[in-house]
Amino acid sequence: MTRILFVCHGNICRSPMAEFIMKYIVKREGVADEFVIESAAAQDDELGNDMYPPAKAVLREHEVPFERRQARLVRRSDYSKWDYIIAMDEENLYDLSYILGGDPDKKVKLLMTFSGEKRAVSDPWYTRDFEKAYSDIKRGCEDFFAALTTKK
Repeated sequence: MTRILFVCHGNICRSPMAEFIMKYIVKREGVADEFVIESAAAQDDELGNDMYPPAKAVLREHEVPFERRQARLVRRSDYSKWDYIIAMDEENLYDLSYILGGDPDKKVKLLMTFSGEKRAVSDPWYTRDFEKAYSDIKRGCEDFFAALTTKK
């Protein structure tokens, strides 16, 4: 069982989009029962809120199923529960280092590094470009899945 936790600032845009895109990918590939995939926030300003409506809209446009959920905060105890903790940007990496108390097992990664780029996933909260965020996340998740399946 491979356990993946996606993390962004508030857990209402990028990380839940990544959660549902990755769930879609593993289901499409017929291996959904081999994965546990969730998302969480690095900051507490959106705790309890569902995914932001424009994020839902872009997933709908691309026929990626999603369900109602509530933003939750990453906890120090998450480190031992997840095989991969995937951040959307450098600020998330910084926050995760503080929350988790480090990364001795090298579980924490930036999503776009799986696509060969050391950069952030475009943040639609500021840009309002949910399509660009979707494109980054889909590419990152597809490349992450490819990396995971070549390891097996």
